[in-house]
Amino acid sequence: MKRLVILGGGYGGIKILSNLLDNLPEEVHITLIDRNPYHSLKTEYYAIAAGTTSDKDVRMEFPTHDHVAYEFGEIAEIDTESQQISFKDKSNSVPYDYIVIALGCEDNYHDIPGASEFTESVQTFSKSRHTALSVGNLKAFGKVTVVGAGLSGIEVASEIRESRSDLNVRLLDRGKTVLKPFDSKIQDYVEDWFVKNDVEVIHNANVEYVEKDGVCNNGICYVNDVTIWTAGVQPNYLVRELPFEKDAQDKIIVNEFYQVPTNTNVYVVGDCASSTYSPSAQLAIQQGEQIADILSSVLQNMEPKQQKEIKLKGTLGSLGKSDGFGNMFQKPATGLLPRLAKTGVLWLNKRH
Repeated sequence: MKRLVILGGGYGGIKILSNLLDNLPEEVHITLIDRNPYHSLKTEYYAIAAGTTSDKDVRMEFPTHDHVAYEFGEIAEIDTESQQISFKDKSNSVPYDYIVIALGCEDNYHDIPGASEFTESVQTFSKSRHTALSVGNLKAFGKVTVVGAGLSGIEVASEIRESRSDLNVRLLDRGKTVLKPFDSKIQDYVEDWFVKNDVEVIHNANVEYVEKDGVCNNGICYVNDVTIWTAGVQPNYLVRELPFEKDAQDKIIVNEFYQVPTNTNVYVVGDCASSTYSPSAQLAIQQGEQIADILSSVLQNMEPKQQKEIKLKGTLGSLGKSDGFGNMFQKPATGLLPRLAKTGVLWLNKRH
């Protein structure tokens, strides 16, 4: 019996599991470990946080198979010496012969005082639901500040505006313009959208500390009801604690087969693996497809094939339910078309 354990049922983990099931050897048994008993679409957490999408619309059942078991709970430790996974809330442990680390990322608070204690998040399913309660329970004309004007911050701020027209929404942007990695056409379009929809954008922000009822930025403290943090991510803390070589972002360095060079039975995918690309669902899915192909060979005692270079197809973002932006066919696009394209991608993810 060969025991494969997949840590995390997100985009990378579920893609690996699904693809392996197409041709799974009889002697292989897979255990998938996740804190939740369902797969969820993290790219839609911003809509849960804003209250414009029900959480049931972004979660799906895990696949069933005679050779697949599931363990649901919080992981306490990944012991790579004894090759065991232990839990915080359960006494049993799960042994492995091969393991895939697909635990995703969590907020990076950059050691800013009060940020972890007094901000809401969209990094996990449960935190997004908590954010939705905080925003939804605000009284008329409540104040919401979103820290960070990358893709997540833009989508959170715009979706909250669409959800609650009465709220005062502020976006703190560290740079000179929102969406720094995007084309200037997209940047200008999004900036204009915020002006038209009465969302205050403050550029060159430098958050010094966060309090229960306010955010202090460049010496000015804004009274605030809810602060949502979208100002950077880092690999899951369990990954940062592992005794493997990491890059400057604390991501595990892997070889051409997504293996840890010193422990080739350990595979790493998505936000946890060092890459030239920024973290994204698209990247995790493509890496998952390649890892499934590699593992399929390894589990059948065959030499894995060299994988093709990953080529991402661009990034899509939303501005509410009927407006959006993104790179389509290697060109910047704005308006309804990229928003419809994003809806189509979501539909495909649900279908598969």
